[in-house]
Amino acid sequence: MSVSDALRVTVIVGSVREGRLGRAVADWFLATAATDPALELDVIDLAEVDLPLVLPGWGGTPSPEAVAALKDVSPRLAAADAFVIVTPEYNHSFPAALKNLIDWHHREWQAKPVGFVSYGGLGGGLRAVEQLRLVFAELHAVTVRDSVSLHGPWSGLGEDGVPRDADVSAGAAKGMLGQLTWWGRALRTARAERPYAG
Repeated sequence: MSVSDALRVTVIVGSVREGRLGRAVADWFLATAATDPALELDVIDLAEVDLPLVLPGWGGTPSPEAVAALKDVSPRLAAADAFVIVTPEYNHSFPAALKNLIDWHHREWQAKPVGFVSYGGLGGGLRAVEQLRLVFAELHAVTVRDSVSLHGPWSGLGEDGVPRDADVSAGAAKGMLGQLTWWGRALRTARAERPYAG
């Protein structure tokens, strides 16, 4: 397999809260995903992206601050074949910083698959994932059925960031990645043969 055949997967860490567990969860997932040589992984950590909350009006021009923040992020989203969103659940939903990143982009998401790794409380972040499925459907993205949910990560994760039920969690990650890879390759081929016009 050549490097150009690798599926480019961008992993987005959606939490920016102080004391967050998002980066530890993402690092565990990345270590699991890195065992697949068919994947080329990129990480966008929203705690490192200073993206303004004010979007320009229709046809307007982004502020210089927005242009500077988007200069690094937007090309990486555009180059991705697939996405994995690592998200907590805040008040039965997903973080505002994540929605802000999503809303700053449109074509970058189209006709690409999205997988989810969620965490938080007894629900494991699944309510955040279900709401994100609605958002990505509006953006013409395809969300894969299976996801990874870590329930109560403050007790379910060890100090090293590895889930205590490592075998179950790794199995869930590999299952989700299998679906993401299938959709990623199928949609990449489809976009190359017939550009998406949604």
